[in-house]
Amino acid sequence: MKHILFLALGVGLFIACKKNDDNGANGIFKGPEVQVHDGKSWTWIQLNNQGNPERMGLTLTDKALNSVPVGGDGGGHGHGGMENNFTIKFHPKASILPFNHVGMNWNPVGHEPEAIYGKPHFDFHFYMTTPEEVAAIPPYEVDSSKFKDWPAADYFPATYINPGGGVPQMGAHWLDVTSPELNGSEPFTQTFIYGSYDGKVTFYEPMITLEFLKANNNFSRSIPQPAKVQKTGWYPTVMKIVKHDGLTEVVLDGFVHRTQS
Repeated sequence: MKHILFLALGVGLFIACKKNDDNGANGIFKGPEVQVHDGKSWTWIQLNNQGNPERMGLTLTDKALNSVPVGGDGGGHGHGGMENNFTIKFHPKASILPFNHVGMNWNPVGHEPEAIYGKPHFDFHFYMTTPEEVAAIPPYEVDSSKFKDWPAADYFPATYINPGGGVPQMGAHWLDVTSPELNGSEPFTQTFIYGSYDGKVTFYEPMITLEFLKANNNFSRSIPQPAKVQKTGWYPTVMKIVKHDGLTEVVLDGFVHRTQS
């Protein structure tokens, strides 16, 4: 019952913010909108009375979800062309977090390995680096040195591995070996990935199929946590999907303050 009441309160706050043109209503600060095919997307952060983060996330309108192209020749981590890659910035109030911006990538036919991740899905990269730093990451075949410069194991959750290689303008990807799609127990619907480059953890990445985003109104999962963090700040422990008023929210929640070690 407590969880239901808390969720209802959160939805009420989102609705109130939507109806109020003044950014900052109910402690919610909205970032700039970005056109996503026939719809829009933006980020937001909600702060408590002490100015600490309660939750943050990325919003997609139903028009965006219903207009992204599906199928065609857009496979691979190239994401089907620049029309499917989006840089979505935060409100300045979000500077208290370790994240700099969201790189949202739409994969019309999924990407490799096709047998696992070959479904239309979004990659939501919550980057800790700037768009300029992300854009400067070369193809692995051109220069692999910084892809191979891994942070110490304690900076990743214990169940995470690097399968090798790396993606230009992203970095190296770290996968949770306990994820159902990797051990064959369930097909891919959603998973949580870590990223690194040049000795640093550089992004947190919820990766979610279009079908799962459309079908789930109240989904919640824990985010696996590393033993250490490289930067002092507020870190999320929960990822949620919440729907209301023709909007779908990918939410990072349960923030805790951690000290660099």
